[in-house]
Amino acid sequence: MKKKAYFASPLFSEMELLYNEQLVKKIRTNYPELEIYVPQEQMEINDKNAYADSMQIAKYDTNALLSSDFMIAIMDGAIIDVGVATEIGVAYQAGIPILGLYTDSRQLGATNQKKLAALQIVGESQFSYMNLYTVGLVKLNGEIFSNSEQLIKKIREF
Repeated sequence: MKKKAYFASPLFSEMELLYNEQLVKKIRTNYPELEIYVPQEQMEINDKNAYADSMQIAKYDTNALLSSDFMIAIMDGAIIDVGVATEIGVAYQAGIPILGLYTDSRQLGATNQKKLAALQIVGESQFSYMNLYTVGLVKLNGEIFSNSEQLIKKIREF
């Protein structure tokens, strides 16, 4: 039986679309037998020149998510994309394993004493922040990776 993955990611800027395309291509190259649902490829509801109402989008993507064996969630950005965070909540509630990807370079240097000392000064944190509730949902039902190679390797387990 063919395994299915749901790819949750922001998809509104050229940068996001190109990154998604590039990462999904790598995953498909490594796992040609894996069926990946990528919302940006679903032109019936995601062609931004056309029209799909909120209920059509919610039903279409949620049905695809609920029929998936696992979810890949791109968690990069100034904050986790609202749609991705919502999809993480749906996946968690449905018991669908979640593989998060968070590549923000500000998470590096966790042992650097100057960066740690700066945490005591208001407005000087050198680290990024992620909503801990959303992070917790991913960790309770999956894992978060700091680079795409780790994520791609982990997919093998599914």
